Formats: sequence, C-alpha cells, structure tokens
Amino acid sequence: MRLFTPLRPDPRAPLARANPVAKLGAAVLLMGVLFVSIDPLTPAIVLVGLIAAVPFTGLSGRDLLGRTWPILVAALAVGALNAIFAAERPGENVVAIGPLAISDQNLVAGLGLGLRVLAIALSGVLALVTTDPTELADSLVQQLHLPPSFAVGALAGARLMPILAAEWQTLALARRARGVSGGRSPFAALRLFFGQLLSLLVGAVRRGTRLATAMEARGFGSRPCRTIARPQRMRGRDWILLGVAAGLGSLAVLTSLAVGTWRSLLG
Repeated sequence: MRLFTPLRPDPRAPLARANPVAKLGAAVLLMGVLFVSIDPLTPAIVLVGLIAAVPFTGLSGRDLLGRTWPILVAALAVGALNAIFAAERPGENVVAIGPLAISDQNLVAGLGLGLRVLAIALSGVLALVTTDPTELADSLVQQLHLPPSFAVGALAGARLMPILAAEWQTLALARRARGVSGGRSPFAALRLFFGQLLSLLVGAVRRGTRLATAMEARGFGSRPCRTIARPQRMRGRDWILLGVAAGLGSLAVLTSLAVGTWRSLLG
C-alpha cells in the first residue's frame, strides 16, 4: 500500500532543510486562518500559495498527487455532500432534478468547505513529508521542550509506516492466495477492505505494545536529563518561513475582506 510508504524529498530543497518546528508552526498558522474562515476565496488563495510552494519541497507534483489523491477525493465528497444535503436552501436554485435541489448559496458554501478541507490537509502534508522523523523528534525536544518519551514515541510511529505498507501488501497477497475476492461487487470489495484494515490495525496494536515494552526495558521512560546528539536550531530561513506563512494567511483574509466575501466561523 503505497500510501503508507514515506516520500523521499530532495534533502537539498529549501523546505527539506528548514527546522521541523518552523514547518509545523507555518502549517499551524495557515490552519488557524482556514479554521475560522468559511468563505471560498480565503482557502482558495491559501491553496494557490501552497501549490506554489510544492517546487520548494524537493518532491515532484506527480509523486505528491499520487500519495495525496485520497485527500482530494475526500475534499470533493465533503463539498458535494454539504451542498446537496444542506438543511436549508437559501437563494435561487441552480440545480433542480426531481427532489434534488442545490441553491447558489449552498453551492458556494460547499465549495468553501471543500477548499478548506483540501488546504488544511495540504498544509499539514507539505510540513510532514519534507521532515525527517529523527529531526522532528530532536526538534520537538529542543525547541518545544516536549518530554523525550513523547518525541521518541512519535519517531517510532513514523518509522513503522513502511512496515505497515509491507504488512498491507502481505495481507492482500494472502487473501488472494486463499481465493478471497470481492469479485465485481463494490459492497463485497468494501467489506473485504475494512476487514483487511482491521487486521492491519490489530497487528499494529500488537507491534506497538511490544515496542513500548522493549523501549521501557531500555530506559526510554527514565526521567534524568539526556544529552543531545543532533542539535537543531532556529535559523534565519526558519523565521522567514514563519513570516511567509503569516503573510499568506493575512493576504487571504485581507483579500476576502476587500472583495466582500469574508465569512467567519465565529460569526
């Protein structure tokens, strides 16, 4: 299952060389703007800025789209469902097919929600796929002063993702060898998919329990201070990244206010 396999960005790319905490901070700034805005223009501007930042990640757009296409599908589904099944239908109907009716305001609201979901997810994806798990754990301890046990646990979880991908492939091959198939029925295929996902989850929980026990036996839960093997520092480029993220969020909000489309979740 390729969706679980980590992407390998170019380590020389600008975003790949940035401090992990700076990248997370930039993503949080953009997410904060997106969470409070419900108009379609604000997330659209942020989304354009995020797409423009893809060349600085060290990843090709094709590879990134090949791993994040479920996010795009989910965003389209969320927007469409909210536009179709809205409780109220203010404004004029733009689509009317039998009992199905979509008003212009519901269409705009669904578009805004879909763009918000897509922009929020993409900002987090760009921050995570360009970050090495080891550097992330070191930065969480050194810059955010989080407990080492939490940082090491996050590192272990990230390192297990390729193993989950291999296990998913093994489960699929084992079912195919036993002749288990959904055939042409989408409902049977969906049922088998969730059954395979449950098997993967059970195996992940068991492996996590064994890993936690092994880490505890090796002293990862001890309280004394630890030395730092890989120092992580906030440099000038990291502060520039935070400033660019804050500027992009401000530009999106100010543009929406100037155009008159700004709508806040807070009222």
